[in-house]
Amino acid sequence: MHKNPAITVFEHQSLRTDKGDPRLTNDQLRALQSYYGNGVSYFSLIHNGVQFNEFVGVLKIGNTLIEVLPKADKYTEDKGSWRSLLIDMLKVVSGFETKSTSNADLKLKPNTLLDLYFELFIKEIEYLLHGGLIKKYRKKEANNTALKGNIIFSKHIQKNVTHQEQFYTSFTTYDVIHPIHQIIYKTLLLLKQININSSLNSRIGGLLLNFPEMPAIKVSEETFDKILFNRKSLSYKKAIEIAKMILLHYHPDLNKGKNDVLALMFDMNVLWEKFVYLSLKKHCPKNYSIIAQSSKNFWKPIGGRKAKIKPDILIIKGNIECIVLDTKWKNINGYNPSPDDLKQLYIYHHYFKANKVALVYPGNYETRNGVYFDPDDKLSKKICSIITLEENKNIKNWQSEIFKKIDNWSNELVNGK
Repeated sequence: MHKNPAITVFEHQSLRTDKGDPRLTNDQLRALQSYYGNGVSYFSLIHNGVQFNEFVGVLKIGNTLIEVLPKADKYTEDKGSWRSLLIDMLKVVSGFETKSTSNADLKLKPNTLLDLYFELFIKEIEYLLHGGLIKKYRKKEANNTALKGNIIFSKHIQKNVTHQEQFYTSFTTYDVIHPIHQIIYKTLLLLKQININSSLNSRIGGLLLNFPEMPAIKVSEETFDKILFNRKSLSYKKAIEIAKMILLHYHPDLNKGKNDVLALMFDMNVLWEKFVYLSLKKHCPKNYSIIAQSSKNFWKPIGGRKAKIKPDILIIKGNIECIVLDTKWKNINGYNPSPDDLKQLYIYHHYFKANKVALVYPGNYETRNGVYFDPDDKLSKKICSIITLEENKNIKNWQSEIFKKIDNWSNELVNGK
């Protein structure tokens, strides 16, 4: 159970201090205002409040959680369903597979997205401890009574004028103290500080009792970029990915210390694109190639760098058919797509010599096919389709349905309908 219930809103909704239900406190608004502009802007500042945009996920301000859920149709207000859908989509896109130290059922039933990532991290570390922590070689300097390694004469003279029985040396040791474990220990300490789900407290405490104490480490993007995984350390990869997400998105309140902000937010357009791509890739037959973000040169200024175009998804069927898909996380409610979206697909037709192109939206409308006009204002043979994919609470079934719908569309003989 959480000490304070989460405030839950949908994408593009607002939270204010002066009206609406739920409301922000003045302290919470000040914390969000202070955080605003710190990297990616997940919301806009409005009068007496904030308005969220296309980013979804969770913001933790002190002991208050703000959940921002996706919502692809204007009718369904079931927050539980949208929360489950978001969590399942993130599991697919992130490739999380929870490891088990027993045959017990470890099916996750998180209350919020924050619970999901905290529990995933905890399970990864429980698994690593059960299998035994890896050791690495590291250089160390210390005073020893036995000559070990190479004497560092400047420090030896400085420290051992009155202790001639000691030697200050540099040597190599083989133990569990290395950056990977320092990052994990730092994350566990942070979880102990910021977790507000009482059901996870004892497990975090147990891990800190069993995990060896580590020297403090400062972390940045560069810290994680330097980590190279090998055969021995590959089992740590998921734990480090989650640790990176938590540590780099945590912003302590340096003034009062009560309204620290942790932001685990995801661009829903990017999430939708990756989810559709992985769903197609999972179910495609051997004669299909599913390619994400395939680029072609588009324009080059004199003396400058080339500009490229990148469709979201490219499908190659055999050696003959080329299909371009562009995903958009928005509900067009049966209306026409924006001219900009249609222009984009017209360009893909030409540059990729595509047989078919389509805009892919969430929703439950029938697939529509439209024809472009040529420069003489006559209908051409270039067809752009609109495909909508209705959400399914069973994520595996939804992935299968996505492939079937797009595959059936691609196999149709479109006759200008």
